[in-house]
Amino acid sequence: MTSLLSSTQAGSVILTLNRPERANAFNFEMTTALQRALAEAENDSKVRCVVITGGGNVFSAGQDIGEMKTVGDEISYREHLNKTYNPLILQIRNMGKPVIAAVNGACAGAAFGIALACDLRIAKSSAYFVVGFSGIGLAPDSGISLFLPKYIGLGRAQEYFYSNKRIPAQLAYEWGMVNRVGGFNYQRMVMQVAEELATGPREAFAAGKKAFNQAILPNLEEVLDYEGILQDAAGKSMEHREGVAAFIEKRPPKFG
Repeated sequence: MTSLLSSTQAGSVILTLNRPERANAFNFEMTTALQRALAEAENDSKVRCVVITGGGNVFSAGQDIGEMKTVGDEISYREHLNKTYNPLILQIRNMGKPVIAAVNGACAGAAFGIALACDLRIAKSSAYFVVGFSGIGLAPDSGISLFLPKYIGLGRAQEYFYSNKRIPAQLAYEWGMVNRVGGFNYQRMVMQVAEELATGPREAFAAGKKAFNQAILPNLEEVLDYEGILQDAAGKSMEHREGVAAFIEKRPPKFG
């Protein structure tokens, strides 16, 4: 089964995360496929807007923990981030074309970081966001430590990292993290916004995105690197071992 589906509509490319058996969780194959698809979209003059969404009723559960467990203790989380999510986040932010996260359901962990990196977020009314990392004894990565406080404030960001509670779509909209929320009209809303962006001034959009990056996210690359350093240490901790074991055994973790 192809882990990433691609289709075009009215000047936009729709990239659909497609691992339904794993709640669209990212493995190395899907991450690299998304990187490749974004590069192709950037270089295709017919594509004026990009939409990233999830198949079925889930956006993505984030990193596939099962894949990480099969690698064992030898894995460097910093090295993993440098090959996967860090370049993906930078790629989204550096794209000269608008990128929409169409969040159709649960969005957690690294997938949350990807959604936050996009230019706009349009959520289905039943969707929700979860920071996710603390539940398995990890620090936030994929740019969440920078993006989330920017959108909802430091206090709220820390609360939802510590608690691992859901942020419902409507609340995310009220806080300014989500641009629009749709119910039965969700898909039509996504494509209407995409079509509007696809007919806009491409060069001005690209220049504007560069300006926003410089003004608001000038230290993004530095933050991503520091997240990797912290995650490398967290990944070797007893808390992480317990968190992963609890996740696999479907029980609450015991963090001492």
